Amino acid sequence: MFATLPLSYCTNVHPGLTAAEVAAGLAKYTQPLAERTGGVAAGLWLADPVTQELIGPDAAADAVDRFRESLGPLPVYTLNAFPQGNFHSEVVKEAVYRPTWADRDRLDYTLRCASLLARLMPDGVQGSISTVPLAAKSNPATAAADFESRAIANLLECACALDDLHDETGRVIRLAIEPEPRCLLETTNETVAFFESLFAAADREGCEAIARDHLGVCYDVCHQAVEFEDVVKSIGQLRDAEIRINKVHLSCAIELADPASTEQRQALAAYVEPRYLHQTFAQTADRRVVFRDDLTAELCESPPEEFAAARRWRVHFHVPVHATRLGPLRTTRPELSRALAAVKALPYAPHLEVETYTWGVLPGEQVDLIDGLTQEIEATKRLLAQLELAAMPG
Repeated sequence: MFATLPLSYCTNVHPGLTAAEVAAGLAKYTQPLAERTGGVAAGLWLADPVTQELIGPDAAADAVDRFRESLGPLPVYTLNAFPQGNFHSEVVKEAVYRPTWADRDRLDYTLRCASLLARLMPDGVQGSISTVPLAAKSNPATAAADFESRAIANLLECACALDDLHDETGRVIRLAIEPEPRCLLETTNETVAFFESLFAAADREGCEAIARDHLGVCYDVCHQAVEFEDVVKSIGQLRDAEIRINKVHLSCAIELADPASTEQRQALAAYVEPRYLHQTFAQTADRRVVFRDDLTAELCESPPEEFAAARRWRVHFHVPVHATRLGPLRTTRPELSRALAAVKALPYAPHLEVETYTWGVLPGEQVDLIDGLTQEIEATKRLLAQLELAAMPG
């Protein structure tokens, strides 16, 4: 069974630290994109300053109404609340993982997002909010003995607040925790283990049913492909563990098929850039996986032996989802097809969202953003049609 909603794309590709800036991005890019493609939903990224402007203590009484009017005919059913701060600062890197889920600020921001989504969603649909996978593994705060218990307490409070929001508004909104390379929830095994602890804590608190209904994952295909996981088995593992996949990020990573090739490594070096983290993984001849926390020129020019002799590399660099090759480099586009086929077998319908936030840092001549997004949406709709997964017009 697979319900249909307009395919969304994540607006974190557009800068926006005020409601006016977000509205300007919708008018300049999203609405023309919807017209070109026969309908698309806005997967909104509303940074912390935007949520404060719209529903904070000093917000104007009509702020949300005026923002909703700026959406025009664009439907909204999902938010990306992973980047809480400025996702377009000159250097983002590890800052994107802060605050952590052990911090009260993360909970408060997420609940503001939920309150806004409840007022922006059309009738008759359910909502989702994607969020950070607790914290980066490199964050010293995670060494605290009570880090996980504080994160779990905040997540359970979030689930109960979402349940209360449903009672108050009739709107079902679910949180989607997004595993990501080099974060506390990185692999599928780590994710399953954490949710076992989360649901056990919920059972002790008498809210297990609420937690299971309102807390799940955002499955980013790029992220699990970078980990060299079998995405079909991974999705099946989450299903068997009764962890709901509330959202799927349709995304592709870079693949270097021949690490011994100087040409390919030189091509990959063009993707080294200062704004975002691009965790780089290599699969060795005996199928071990080794990693570096970021893609660097040094790694491309003089890789250590375990990288130089590896079977292939994969890099957490979201590249256009319609691309199968980037010059001499490949992408993980085939994994996207396999993942969607597995999603089709689920007994419910996760939200589907294209998330290529890197258009502004791609090497080479800059592509017109509307043209690039159009190619992504049209290619994704063709793929969904091939798999008999409908993405209906907005």
